[in-house]
Amino acid sequence: MTKKQNILQQQEKPITEEQVVDAVRTKKHARPRAPRLEMNFDEDKRVNSLKFDHEDQSVAYTLAMYDVGTGDADFFQGILKQVASLGSQGKPVCEDATNFVLSVIRSVDPQDEVEAMLAAQMAATHLATMTFARRLNHVETIPQQDSAERALNKLARTFTTQMETLKKHRAKAQQTVRVERVLVSEGGQAIVGDVSTGGEGSA
Repeated sequence: MTKKQNILQQQEKPITEEQVVDAVRTKKHARPRAPRLEMNFDEDKRVNSLKFDHEDQSVAYTLAMYDVGTGDADFFQGILKQVASLGSQGKPVCEDATNFVLSVIRSVDPQDEVEAMLAAQMAATHLATMTFARRLNHVETIPQQDSAERALNKLARTFTTQMETLKKHRAKAQQTVRVERVLVSEGGQAIVGDVSTGGEGSA
């Protein structure tokens, strides 16, 4: 059996449940994650305070700041409140939805505050997209259908634009410096730049 045939045979083997479980565990324990965010509500069901499900709040906040990609406490507090208020619009804030948004930000792995804000906007756009997708599946009139469809298409395009913006931002931050090795023999000269050779009579 050739090497190519052996590779193809290995690729055709089905993935076992144990391999899937091991792969998920590896991703889960790749690095410490921030604990789940918990909310305390007042009598009017407004968020009274935020804390993490961790015995040491200082450690929890540090882990969360790392996930958000910032070392600025003011920025972290600000974006945390914004995330917590996503989708409230007069309704009680959903703790599960808030932790979902934080999970989306964590999955983007922001390297700075700009990427963190963009990741939060992407999460918000996704939530709005799913909302209008649900509405589109439950429309009762043609105007409702047209309205939900237009909003859904705009949000889907916006999410794609946000992904491209993130990619461009990271491309600028990851400039590549190429170093070439130049060997010069004794008595020779090193030439930097474009070199062209001509025919007869050229210098």
